[in-house]
Amino acid sequence: GGICCGLTHGAVCPVDVVKTRIQLEPQKYNTGMVGGFRTVIAEEGMMALSTGLGATAIGYFIQGWFKFGGVEFFKIKAAAAMGEKKAWENRTTIYLGAAAGAEFIADIFLCPLEACRIRSVSDPGYASSLPGVAARLIKEEGVLRGFYSGFGPILFKQIPYTMAKFAVQGRAAEYLYNSMGKKPADCGAVVNTGVALSSGVVAGVVSAIISHPADTLLSKVNKAGAGGDGSIPSRMMNIAKETGIGKLCTQGLGARCVMI
Repeated sequence: GGICCGLTHGAVCPVDVVKTRIQLEPQKYNTGMVGGFRTVIAEEGMMALSTGLGATAIGYFIQGWFKFGGVEFFKIKAAAAMGEKKAWENRTTIYLGAAAGAEFIADIFLCPLEACRIRSVSDPGYASSLPGVAARLIKEEGVLRGFYSGFGPILFKQIPYTMAKFAVQGRAAEYLYNSMGKKPADCGAVVNTGVALSSGVVAGVVSAIISHPADTLLSKVNKAGAGGDGSIPSRMMNIAKETGIGKLCTQGLGARCVMI
């Protein structure tokens, strides 16, 4: 889980850069994802698309480690406590509970790295490296404000995302197998891989739509000066009022679905 999350999130870092710019500067990046790519490359060069790559790869390696490992741990413990028959009857509840618990733990470790990534993307001249960004954030804003301003949004983003992803993926895979009249053991590697990928795409898009308002809020709250100088909750309220519900739900959503 850690290796796959680190590699895949690192691979789509350019899309993540454009998605974050669309969320942070919608007046400038208002021509969609492709237009956003062109603007970044024209003004800053191709290498600008790799901004925050280190924070992304490391952060999501750690997050994937705890998320996928945690989901399996909680699923096994829940199934053992409930018994095989009852666990199967309540499998969706187990999916959701295991995903929520695992993601909460993972986000404690992911949040500081996401703060560094977003600050790098919003202000490319902030520091030249991940350690430099982290050190400056701590020096100027402290650990809590610098690293965990976005902890609330990241929980509201990642926990619903992960819960929906595991639950929808499981149900979508069941539907596909039932429509073929087969079980996974009856199918070859190609069919099983196709089912896994297809159900994963469906689950990913549904999860992205559900969690996108919090993703937009997470990007904005980690931008320097966003929401004023008050407490973290008051800053988030100010950002939500300034942005509006509609834009929170849609800014950068296309790019995020492509990332999935």
